[in-house]
This record gives sequence, structure tokens and C-alpha cells, in this order.
Amino acid sequence: MTDKLIIFDTTLRDGEQSPGASMTRDEKLRIARQLERLRVDVIEAGFPASSNGDFEAVQTIANAIKDSTICGLSRANDRDIARAAEALKGASSARIHTFIATSPLHMEKKLRMTPEQVLEQAIQAVRFARNLIGDIEFSAEDGSRSDPDFLCRVIEAVIAEGATTINVPDTVGYAVPELYGNFIKNLRERVPNSDKAIWSVHCHNDLGMAVANSLAGVKIGGARQVECTINGLGERAGNCSLEEVVMAVKTRRDYYGLDVGIDTRHILAASRMVSQTTGFVVQPNKAVVGANAFAHASGIHQDGVLKARDTYEIMRAEDVGWAANKIVLGKLSGRNAFKQRLQELGVSLESEGEVNAAFARFKELADRKSEIFDEDILALVHSEKAVDGADTYGFISLAQHSETGERPQARVVFTVADREVHGESDGNGPVDASLKAIESHVKSGAEMVLYSVNAISGSTESQGEVTVRLQSNGRVVNGVGADPDIVVASAKAYLSALNKLQSKAERIAAQG
Repeated sequence: MTDKLIIFDTTLRDGEQSPGASMTRDEKLRIARQLERLRVDVIEAGFPASSNGDFEAVQTIANAIKDSTICGLSRANDRDIARAAEALKGASSARIHTFIATSPLHMEKKLRMTPEQVLEQAIQAVRFARNLIGDIEFSAEDGSRSDPDFLCRVIEAVIAEGATTINVPDTVGYAVPELYGNFIKNLRERVPNSDKAIWSVHCHNDLGMAVANSLAGVKIGGARQVECTINGLGERAGNCSLEEVVMAVKTRRDYYGLDVGIDTRHILAASRMVSQTTGFVVQPNKAVVGANAFAHASGIHQDGVLKARDTYEIMRAEDVGWAANKIVLGKLSGRNAFKQRLQELGVSLESEGEVNAAFARFKELADRKSEIFDEDILALVHSEKAVDGADTYGFISLAQHSETGERPQARVVFTVADREVHGESDGNGPVDASLKAIESHVKSGAEMVLYSVNAISGSTESQGEVTVRLQSNGRVVNGVGADPDIVVASAKAYLSALNKLQSKAERIAAQG
């Protein structure tokens, strides 16, 4: 006998709180549509009270997504809750997720509230939210470090007020699987009305145990919702990884005895979309979605897989979206074939104009490299859509000269508010010279805190995907650029980051 595990994805909320991972409304909507294709049960779309931009993003997603429940986060106060309810008005299925810290450390040092005040605020928040929307989730922030007696009082009270999901987060990644699983189990046994709500786990990865803790909360504790993100994206060391927890439950159904509604064939496309949108590169040995996840280098392993795949493969690569033949298109491919491939990769372009523009970029790329991989197609689509249409800066062309023993020189032509400008500089290398050429005109004063290069496919013809992370006045942003010329990709990434620095949208950090 099995029952269902609810998958609650918080890539667009908790995942976005990674430094530099802030997304525009259109980027959030594209990822939400991919999560809907994945058949994610609940999509936490953002924190509506944090900014007008986040409110609009949640509202847009709530109006567009029909097959998943859309959730908005709020602190335990009437203003936040009302703002979330307003953003969620157009949703086919809506949920308000309200939270307050319950650990002694957080109550004393952060909230400066007594336990009784926290209990009363939790009750009032759930009561107010329940009058606006029927589906209410309550989170006890830093729950895994909270006093069990006090936590039982809070949980019993909020369930009595109408909370339908109870989340006990390991907010700082301090938990250990067996202890955390038993902690959830004991709470469920001690709270008299525990059967009136679904129990949820939300684990951070500071000690590398987010997935293990989440699964222990499910198996030992009896939780039936897991809160997770694509690629494990999230604050500090990240969150529980959606693809890992889903494939663990599906692959070891004999042990967990649970069903999940996820269409796993769309996992890889979701992983790539999130990676290319945020600039957070997936490590090659990452479970399920890493480039080496289904690679076999050992001769013994290769021989075994050739004879019978299940000798060394516990999952089928195609079940999570890996294509058997990655080389799909070339310079002679037509528009219909290109459009069909976009659909297979889970890319949804909203108009024929966008399809035509993407096809034109594809043809330009096909003239420059003989073999076009799935990764190339995703990169050319997402790099062009990395920022909103009203960009301040745009790339036009680049010329650079470098030779052994001479200091490299670069000249970059780009637009500033639709006006063409030229920047020139030397540097320690061609990339350094090119970025200094841009900065010589822009004079942003931003500090570069990360420069990362990732080969999109596996040959010397490969496009390079560059991530540039800039910090300025307390803001941290990522820019992503892709091009077969790594210097050009670097310039595109730098301009992309500068565009994001121009955005005035600000968010209030919150963590459940």
C-alpha cells in the first residue's frame, strides 16, 4: 500500500535568495512553466510583501499556472498575509505560507519576543490567513533547534486555527538524519490534532545532509511533503535537491513505499534552465543532472553496462531527460525541426516572433560550429532571455589582440540606452582587457566576486558559458553569456550583470 509524497518547490523563493540568483518576473514565469511541466505539486513563487517586483512575479505566475498550487510566503503579520492573498487572487489553486521563528535563539536574539508572544502571533497569523485562503501552511522557522514542548504547543494551536500543512524546517542545516526523523515523529505523536494536517520538511544543506534529512523526515517522521529546489539552489550551501529526493523515492520505492507525481523526463531541462538563468553551474558529478551522472570511465563498468545496463545503472538516463543522441541539429536544419526540438527540451517561447529570433540565432551559431548540441540550443535561448527587454547595455562587437610577451589590447562596441559607444583598454589577458574596456566607459565601480567558465559541450568547438558575479552597494548579481568565443561570452556576461545592477527591484531576505 502506497501514498503520495507532495513535492513543494521553492526554487523561485528560497532558491532565489542565493547571492546573485535574483530573477526577473519573466525569468520566474519561464521556470514556473517548466515546474508545471514537471508536475510539481506546489510552486512557492515568491515573497509578495518583499517588493513590488516580487508581488508582480507571484501575481503573474498565479494567473498563468493552472496545474500546480501556487504559494506565496509571508511573515506572521497581517500586512504580509494580505499582500500574499492579493497576489494569489488569480490562482486556480492557492496557498499562503506563513512563518515565525520558534527556537530560543531566534526568539531572543532576532525577534526579541517571549515564547508566549510568538505563540500568540502564530495563532493570529493563521487565523487571519485562513479567512482569506483555505490552504494555509505554517512554518516554525529554526524548528529543528526548537524546544519540543513549546513547539508542540505552537503546532497544536495553529492546526486548531486551520493550518493545513505544518512545516518543521532545519533552517540552518544543523540536523542529523536519524535525530531529525525521530524529532518529527515525536512531534506528530505528541500533538493531539496532528492528523488534521500534512507534515512537511524543509532542510538546508550546510553539512551536506539536506536530502538525507528530508528523506529521514519522510521515512521515520511520517512527513508527506518535501520542500526542495532545482539543483539544490538556495542560501549558503543550498536546499534539498528536488531531482535527488524525487529519484531516491522513485528508485527505492521498495523502501519508501511512496508515489510522486513528478514527470521525471523534464528534470534535466529544468536543471539547465535554472542553471543558465541564475548562472549557478551544475557540478559534473552532481547526482542525476551532472554531466558525469551517467558516464562510465572504468573499463569494467563499461563492459558491464554494455552487457546489461542495470549492472552499474540504477536509473535510466532517458527517464530524467538525457537524450541518447545529443547531436540533434545542424546548419541545414529547418525552422520546424528547430521548433520541435525546443518543445522536446521544454522551452516555451511565447510568440512566433521569439521563435523566429531564436531560429535566426541558431542559424548564426550553426554557421560557426558544425554540430549543435541540446546544450547549445538551451544556451542561445536563455542567454538572450537572461534579462528583461528594457536593457541599459547591449553587446555589439569585440576586437582583441594578444601575443606572447605583449600586453593584450581590446576594443568593445556596445550600446548604452540605445546609444552606441566604444571602449578600449589593455589588461592581463584578453578577457581582462575586454571587461576593462567596458568598465572604462561604464564606470560602475562594481567589484567582481566571481568569474566562471563552463564548456557547454565536450569539444574544442564548444560554446563557452561564462558567469560573472558583481557586487555593488550591497547588491550581488550574476550575469551569464554564451558564445563560441570565450572572450565574447565574457563581455556578454559582464554586460548582463551590469543590466541586473541597473534593476531597482529589491527583496527582503526571508527564510522558512
